[in-house]
Amino acid sequence: MKIDSSYTPLSLAILGLVSLGPQSGYGLRKTFSTTPMGHFSASPGAIYPALRRLEQAGLIRGAIEKKNTLRPRKTYSMTEQGLKTLKRRLAAAITRHDIVWRLEELILRFAFTGEILGRTRSIDFLEELSSQIAQYVPDLREHVTIQRELGNVNGAYALEQGIAKYEATDRWARRVAKELTEV
Repeated sequence: MKIDSSYTPLSLAILGLVSLGPQSGYGLRKTFSTTPMGHFSASPGAIYPALRRLEQAGLIRGAIEKKNTLRPRKTYSMTEQGLKTLKRRLAAAITRHDIVWRLEELILRFAFTGEILGRTRSIDFLEELSSQIAQYVPDLREHVTIQRELGNVNGAYALEQGIAKYEATDRWARRVAKELTEV
């Protein structure tokens, strides 16, 4: 079954975590609330519906554990279809749109790429990320010039902050790619 446009970074995070081993909704909530992944959501109002959607799509499979207790627990495992979908998602080409609108999701993709697709693909991913940033930053610099010419000094400074963020991400990507190559 194909994932529709409602496929979110939260869904990607859940698929990535479930691919590493079975997870309960509570375990996922704990991961999101106690790690830097928390900005994807620690809310049960987001996590449990995402789990249901992923299960309905056939990407994960839930199984009830401890059925005869007061607190039965549902644990989710990755299906073959789910793993294929996750691999496709992780291996997808990085686009300008991703650079502009989904930079955090790209870093999330990278976080799971090594475990799921291997070191070589991780290096390729970082090189692709660096290349896309290198193509985008000159366009941003042109906008800085335009903003300055229009007298919008604060707008120019704001764009410079964005450029600095991209350049930092680019330096990080090149450094990590180099380190992974040397391993």
